[in-house]
Amino acid sequence: MFSPLLLIVIGFSIGTFGTLVGAGGGFILIPVLLLMAPTYPPEKLTALSLVVIFFNSLSGTIAYARKKRIDYKAGLIFAAASVPGAILGATVIQEIPRQTFDPIFGTVLLVVAIYLFFRPLGKKLPPSDHTPPKPFLLNNRFIPMGISLSVGVGFLSSLLGIGGGVVHVPTMVNFLGFPVHYATATSHFVMVFMTGIGTLTHLYHGDLHGMETEILCLAPAVIIGAQLGAYLSEKIKGDVIIRALSVALAIVGLRLLFA
Repeated sequence: MFSPLLLIVIGFSIGTFGTLVGAGGGFILIPVLLLMAPTYPPEKLTALSLVVIFFNSLSGTIAYARKKRIDYKAGLIFAAASVPGAILGATVIQEIPRQTFDPIFGTVLLVVAIYLFFRPLGKKLPPSDHTPPKPFLLNNRFIPMGISLSVGVGFLSSLLGIGGGVVHVPTMVNFLGFPVHYATATSHFVMVFMTGIGTLTHLYHGDLHGMETEILCLAPAVIIGAQLGAYLSEKIKGDVIIRALSVALAIVGLRLLFA
């Protein structure tokens, strides 16, 4: 059903843009898969998306680690809190039919897009500043917020197959004080754990059976694209990254709502 060449192109594009904005690319991949495979059940598409986001996040994390932009302590706290939600989301999706899933996904994307467009800016990162931010760890009042958020993000990640970066990045920027470029890097680090757990849960449910060809085409392309996205992240201003993300989300959200 899926053209291998088309999947490679899609994978490379998603890897590049997903790493650039720190969102993993699932918010683009899922709508594409929904349009390309109208008869596929949601659990198979979200499972495939999570596998792809896992490889994208892993590749992006390696690239960002070299640039020393990951706040590992905050990232590990976020990741640990996301595990229960990731398991629950991958289980709940088994009970949701396509005719319900499509409008839910479109609505979520549109809401996030509107929020990002009107609150796009975070703290600017000085060109010479290479010290990771620590507002999450230094301010105890942010810890309950971060943990609660991560549980919810883990749930939505596995339920919708979007990785969770579309929620994590703006929250870290606007509420936890992370510069945009550190938020995107730390978000990728968190998604390695979040999507890994979600993928294992989908494997347990058998959702990836018969999807081997798609994985083999998408995963390598995403890994290569993620390296390009990490490189481009140094060349593009943070507010431009967030605005680009909001526009992309709005387009695919409207497409799903009015398909």
